[in-house]
Amino acid sequence: MKKYLVLLLVLAFCMPLVAAQGIHEPGTGIEEPELRESAQGTGQGLQQNDSEGEPALVSAQIRAESQERQRLMAHSPGELREMMQLRQQEMNQELQGFKDSRQKVYQNQNIVRLAVHSLLAMENLTDGIGPQVSAIARDFNNSVQRTMRSEERVLERGRFKRFFAGGDSESADEIEQEANLNQQRIQQLRQLREQCNCSEEIGAMMQERLQEMDHEQTRLKELAQSEKRSKGIFGWIWK
Repeated sequence: MKKYLVLLLVLAFCMPLVAAQGIHEPGTGIEEPELRESAQGTGQGLQQNDSEGEPALVSAQIRAESQERQRLMAHSPGELREMMQLRQQEMNQELQGFKDSRQKVYQNQNIVRLAVHSLLAMENLTDGIGPQVSAIARDFNNSVQRTMRSEERVLERGRFKRFFAGGDSESADEIEQEANLNQQRIQQLRQLREQCNCSEEIGAMMQERLQEMDHEQTRLKELAQSEKRSKGIFGWIWK
């Protein structure tokens, strides 16, 4: 009889523990499945809001870039000349912060940088070909940045290294390749200019900019060839 009483007491003690364990969903650590589903729904909602926010952010960035491009565009030949004068002043001030080889590189290529800036600024004045001209000008601008870095490496090559190893043929190859591509871009710009029904003044300004850009490509190609001809005493070993 005592054994039965002890067994009943043990069962009475264990029943609440079993019931309590049944509330937990295995492996979740969350007491109620409904709360787990609610938490998952909240997380999904946050992800959805983030994904919905991305297009809005991209659209805002596009609008900002468009507004900035409009700000940099001239609306008359006179305004274009004023913008170029201001840009020239900014470049001159920029030169004062550079030294040695970098200053020389910027002096060499500032004419082209100004020409590219002019082509971008005259987009509204070129009677329909503006977007095409601007696209080529932006490619040209990226190329200018690359040739500037390469030219700076050429100018920074020490006399000792040049005497023994010769010129920087790798940088020379990069300069020559960019110059060839830029001459193709200049040809495309000339073809677009021939199609343009823009004013005589804008046509003349565009022609002048293209001549300046072409002249700079000739200089760069000559620089590259001169650098390649510099072999050095031991340059033949790896060239």
